[in-house]
Amino acid sequence: MPFRPSALTNPLTNRGTAFTRKERALLGLTGRLPSAVETLEQQAARAWKQLNTYEKDLEKYIFLDQLHNRNEVLYFKILTEHLEELLPIVYDPTIGEAIKKWSYDYRRSRAVYLSIDHPEEIRASFETLGLGRDDVDLIVVSDAEQILGIGDWGVNGTDISVGKLAVYTAGAGVDPSRVIAVNLDVGTNNETLLKDPYYLGSRHARVRGQAYDDMIHGFLQTVSDMYPHALIHFEDFGPSNARRILTENAGQYCIFNDDLQGTAAIVMAAVMSGLKITKKKFSDQRLLVYGAGTAGSGMADQISAAMIRDGLTQEEAVKRVWLIDINGLVTSDMEGLPDYQRAYARDPRETEGWNRKDGRIGLLETIRRVKPTVLIGTSTDHGAFTKEVIEALCAGTDHPMLFPLSNPTEKIEIMPEEAVTWSQGKALVACGIPSRPVSFEGTEYHIGQANNALLYPGLG
Repeated sequence: MPFRPSALTNPLTNRGTAFTRKERALLGLTGRLPSAVETLEQQAARAWKQLNTYEKDLEKYIFLDQLHNRNEVLYFKILTEHLEELLPIVYDPTIGEAIKKWSYDYRRSRAVYLSIDHPEEIRASFETLGLGRDDVDLIVVSDAEQILGIGDWGVNGTDISVGKLAVYTAGAGVDPSRVIAVNLDVGTNNETLLKDPYYLGSRHARVRGQAYDDMIHGFLQTVSDMYPHALIHFEDFGPSNARRILTENAGQYCIFNDDLQGTAAIVMAAVMSGLKITKKKFSDQRLLVYGAGTAGSGMADQISAAMIRDGLTQEEAVKRVWLIDINGLVTSDMEGLPDYQRAYARDPRETEGWNRKDGRIGLLETIRRVKPTVLIGTSTDHGAFTKEVIEALCAGTDHPMLFPLSNPTEKIEIMPEEAVTWSQGKALVACGIPSRPVSFEGTEYHIGQANNALLYPGLG
């Protein structure tokens, strides 16, 4: 009886021209492939050459995405062998550009989509995967409210979960057949998307409050029941929800928030490396975080905890941390401070006599007064770390740790070459974007990328 073979249409099983003649006969592929039988290495060499015919990173992203949708073995072969070159393509910063065009360029579903308009479908949505209790190791979920440095992208943010799982596989060896990408479609406040005729998500504002919380709890209960051994990785949730979800559920479910915990762990590693050079301890540091949102406050938490382990009291540790947000230096007399900022809010009496602009204490004034040894940028305020800021930073300490972590490139606080040049090579620099080595006065500086992927081999 005639039949249509599925081996070529399933990216998990498709090996393309690597199928042997015996396999082709067994799988009903006779006559469906060119006669040559290739090795995986031969396939990878061809695909790599094809990839490099494209000049634009987004074109390379699309090529790799199409390969991912066609042949996962070949896709991960290339990604694993060329991870350093391809990580900026398959994830940040290129993925940000791809997400903006996701609905228009929609090609294939690689995720489970859960709509807040139909919460009763959560279990049924996962049942369609046909996976058992012991078949899933990792779930990456996002409601896409705070995608990288580009904000709210609704269902377009699905690729952030898909891309993160690809990094887990390439960087940590996680089996791609044992993972699930999830998009929580709770609406979007992005007017551009709501007016886009091609937008594929729910066409209403983001739902908040009890309905949102019920959706989160329903999701957690369902996946923990269906896949009890899976790690649930939360990605790019907004600041009003990220910490709250983690705090309320960490004791009951196996969950991890990459923006709060992952980024903070990588920054901790960067600070520890810096301390080896400065010969100082955590308890000696003065931390200034420019951009006191979810990620920035998570870093403050981790670094202040390290100060306490070094012998400081909690009160002493928090007094060595300063936060700046859109309203300037965070002080305790500000109205509506979120819970993650309150612990670090400064007594306004400390800032009497400080220079203000439009009633706010800015970055430069804070640096001159505080003399931070560690300056972290998570603000998405491109160019905020000016030459004057860097010179003031270096005037306060010999080798400041300077971590402009915002991404993509158009959001970073300072470019790596500026950080090295303006600091006269004194700053210890790590960035949120990939960077080529920077030459200054005959010395070549290799700039580390504070990329959460470095954590995944241990976590995955």
